[in-house]
Order: sequence, then structure tokens, then C-alpha cells
Amino acid sequence: MLIQRRLSIVITLTAVLLCGCGINNIPTYDESVNARWSEVQNQYKRRADLIPNLIETVNGFAGQEAEVLRQVTEARTRVTQTNVSPDILSDEAKFEQFQANQAALGGALSRMMLVVENYPELRSNENFLQLQTQLEGTENRIAVARRDYIQAVERYNTELRTIPGRWWHQFMYAEMRPKATFSTDPEDFEPPSVDFNTDEQS
Repeated sequence: MLIQRRLSIVITLTAVLLCGCGINNIPTYDESVNARWSEVQNQYKRRADLIPNLIETVNGFAGQEAEVLRQVTEARTRVTQTNVSPDILSDEAKFEQFQANQAALGGALSRMMLVVENYPELRSNENFLQLQTQLEGTENRIAVARRDYIQAVERYNTELRTIPGRWWHQFMYAEMRPKATFSTDPEDFEPPSVDFNTDEQS
């Protein structure tokens, strides 16, 4: 009876020590990364869903800007056709392609909004103003979702590379790989340029 009680105490203490030394950190942090990634996808989808109505509204006032509208449409098509499989977070090339497609869409939208500045009647249109407000709000949500994702990935990847997480990764979670994260290209800081004087130059 005494032996069983001691064995029970040892098992309990061992379980407490294992829990306290980070054995569950890797799967916990992995779940956090996945949750944050879902929110990133959700906000990007929200942006993509706004674009058809935005294009239709802009086209009604500025149909001659067909090239800019075509660029936005094509960029949106690439985004919506991207296959976001669960392994994308551990595949640097796929993740970079996802990021490149989203950046291209963001750039095309920025160029379209610059063109809109030439059409005061469009800028005062109630439908356009509502869509613009929703788009601005979505861009803010995307920024927050990306920030939260980056922080979750940093914590997860750090756990895989530092002790004791490195040990647990080697012995219990060897199949779990580091996650990809967003990067910022120098071009992202460059405002898009649109030449409004093409008619005058030709």
C-alpha cells in the first residue's frame, strides 16, 4: 500500500515537472500560430470580397481607367485562386508566393485609389465612400492580424530552437517544422506612381 502511494506521488510529481518544463509548449504555440493564420486569411478574404463592388463603382465613374481596373481584377483573381493548403506555413516558397500575390493586390488597389483622386464626383459618391471606409478598415485589420501572426510565429520558432523546447522538438515533435512569416520588401515602402499626364504627352 505504501509502495503504491509513493509510486502515485512520483507519477504525479513527474507529470507536474513535465508540464512545467515546457513539454506542451510546442503544440500549444503551434495552435496559436494556426489560429492567427486563420485570422490573416479571414481579413484577406474580406478585402477580396470588397473588390468587385469597388471596381463596379469606380468603373461607373471612371470607365476610361480600364487598365488600372484590369490590374486590380487580375490581382484579385490570382489571390482568390491561390491554393492555401495547411502546409503553406512550413513551405517558404509557397508562403512567399502567397505574400507576393497579396502584395500585388494591395499595390493594384493603391494605384486605383490614386486614380480616383482625379474624379471628384466619384470621391463624393456615397457608395464609393462606404466601400472606401470598409476597405480602409480591412487594411487596418490585415495589419493587426499580420502582426499577431508574426508574434505567434516568433514564439513558436523560438521554442523550436531554444532549450528545453529544442529537446522536446527532437524527441517528441520532430515532424513539426518552423513556420514561415511575413517579410517586408523595400518596394513596399515606395508609394505607387501613376502618370496622369499621358494624354498631354502624346
